[in-house]
Amino acid sequence: MKKLSLAIALTLSILSTQAQTKSIPSTQVTETEEDKGLAKDYFSQIMGVAMSATSNVKLFQFVYDWIGTPYHLGGDTKRGIDCSGFAYQLYSKVFNTAIGNNSRNIFSMVNPVGKEELKEGDLVFFKIHSRAITHVGVYIGNGKFAHASSSKGVMVSYLADPYWTRYYYKGGRLLAEAPQNN
Repeated sequence: MKKLSLAIALTLSILSTQAQTKSIPSTQVTETEEDKGLAKDYFSQIMGVAMSATSNVKLFQFVYDWIGTPYHLGGDTKRGIDCSGFAYQLYSKVFNTAIGNNSRNIFSMVNPVGKEELKEGDLVFFKIHSRAITHVGVYIGNGKFAHASSSKGVMVSYLADPYWTRYYYKGGRLLAEAPQNN
């Protein structure tokens, strides 16, 4: 959050200085819209995902804030988290929705979607050295997903990476009747 706030403050300061010295036409854009635009540019650069006008800045902020959190089986805090804990926290904080507490439970709550149909916020499931689902991540666009890796903690990976391609099972979109957190 501090990194984003600093980046936004610095960019706004530069834009303000330019407007004072270069007669840049003023627009009727509110600061929140400017902040969202700057945040989208920032996350597009650091995560390598081209964010559209409809992209969910809150999703990218959440992922960014958790990057590097160590892996801990059964964990659900920034001191350590596993893949389903990460998905659970993300859905709770970003979408205000409660999902299952393990990858197989979560899969039972989705409508399967094809890899080419994945949208921001969809879930991606993997069967790693198993016949059962063993891993879950959250799709963020441009073939990338965020997840808690057992070797590197929370990170962003490519679905097209040979490792993930080998173990990819299905993508899924949460069913409409998923419970909302109150």
